[in-house]
Amino acid sequence: MQANSIWKCLLLSSLIAGSSPVGALNILGLFIHPAISHFQFFQPLLRRLAEIGHNVDVVSPFRDAQPPKGYTDYTLPSVNLSNQLGFDMFEDIPMPSLLPFGEFFILYAYGRDACNATLHSEALAQVLQHPAGYYDVIIMEQFNTDCMMGVAYQLQTPVIAMSSCALMPWHYERMGTPIKPSYISALFLGQSENMSFSGRLGNWLTTHTLNWLYSLFNVPAADALLRERFGPGIPSTGELVKNTSLMLINQHFSFSGAKPLPPNVIEVGGLHLRAAKPLDAALQQLLDSAEHGVILISWGSQLRANSLSSAKRESLLRALARLPQQIIWKWENDTLPNQPANVHIMKWLPQRDILAHPNLRVFFSHGGLMGLTEAVASGVPVVGMPVYGDQYLNVAALVQRGMAVRVDLRQFSEQTVFDALTQALDPSYKQQAKKVAAAYNERPQLAMDNALWWVHHVAETRGAPLLRSSAAKLNRFVYYSLDVYVTIGAALLLLLVVALKIWRICCGRKRQLSKAKRS
Repeated sequence: MQANSIWKCLLLSSLIAGSSPVGALNILGLFIHPAISHFQFFQPLLRRLAEIGHNVDVVSPFRDAQPPKGYTDYTLPSVNLSNQLGFDMFEDIPMPSLLPFGEFFILYAYGRDACNATLHSEALAQVLQHPAGYYDVIIMEQFNTDCMMGVAYQLQTPVIAMSSCALMPWHYERMGTPIKPSYISALFLGQSENMSFSGRLGNWLTTHTLNWLYSLFNVPAADALLRERFGPGIPSTGELVKNTSLMLINQHFSFSGAKPLPPNVIEVGGLHLRAAKPLDAALQQLLDSAEHGVILISWGSQLRANSLSSAKRESLLRALARLPQQIIWKWENDTLPNQPANVHIMKWLPQRDILAHPNLRVFFSHGGLMGLTEAVASGVPVVGMPVYGDQYLNVAALVQRGMAVRVDLRQFSEQTVFDALTQALDPSYKQQAKKVAAAYNERPQLAMDNALWWVHHVAETRGAPLLRSSAAKLNRFVYYSLDVYVTIGAALLLLLVVALKIWRICCGRKRQLSKAKRS
């Protein structure tokens, strides 16, 4: 009893210390990519920092409708990508193997345009009125452009990077993280950790090619825009990114596999997760009364379900009609042609709360990380139909863990969908999902508390210099010990040459002795 009381006191003390900062920090958030699915991962941390007493200025395209005290929006005039993508864009790609490179150049264009718009925005102009050193820490997304590192340079402030997905190929070297294409798939390629030789070969080529393309296109584009805005004296973003103090990533080893990460790359997967809220009466009744359970279909905030071709839509509806489960489908229109009796459409749905219901049997998803994180945390099996980006990687990770089945969009038919859903309904998938959920949820510290601690640490230490790996400052020739390999190779080659010369000399003398004896 006494020990339990001590632990309770210690826990209470740590919670109080974690939620009551010694002094209010001035924090700047720079999130310029116009995808709400990304911002939904970042915003909970920014809001929480404001709630515990810090002053948080946020530059983004997304205004908070009910900001907490201390949270100030500087809104960017940007295009919202929600519901902007259609399945038709991805159904008939002539060379799917080149999709990672096509996606790279799409992201490059998004990053360049977002950088240009932000640098010339009134929102950033207001932020730059603050003197250098005003902010204690800058939290920014590092995704498809490092343009905002130039802003951090102007403000002379330590940087915490955030990634709403796995590390991109160009993130590794800046953080001193080893690149291991032998089992860590390139984000765009989307393989599991168990790759064949051809898979490893393709992954090696893709990883290093994308890294090279980033330095060839994205870095010069950001540099040019920054020098146009701030003058020619600003260093290249290729060098500025090496000053990133810390990176918080939306990953967890139970989901995506264990990786060799340095101490300044912190996994905070599930940072955005909140406790499930009660459902409205109609949804609660539907989920409670479904004798065979419920399947949820949701393809995220960017893909429009109503863009699915009529042939594929009809195939899907026929497959769903064959199932005894009730189906809840996020569908943008008021009506659904040939809607089966067991299919219920909703323009918007409380996805987190539905997934947390014990009668939810399967989640049919496009593989977006935010939704899959909610499914993993709730122990729900998944049918994944990846379309672009990191979705292939996310689905492959869960397939490897035995809690997901993948459907290929290009082979989408009534039978493939029915077979995938039937397979995911097998109890073995639920068992595996529960195992992954247990590992995902059982942590020594909540993801939010972990992130808060690191933000305070970076601010208090003015950049946490002792966390940074020296590897980030090395050029590739030295980092990969190519100079050592060349030296050893040269030495071995020299020894071989010397040995051959000695052997020839010895052989020549033997021949001379043999000739002398015969004569």
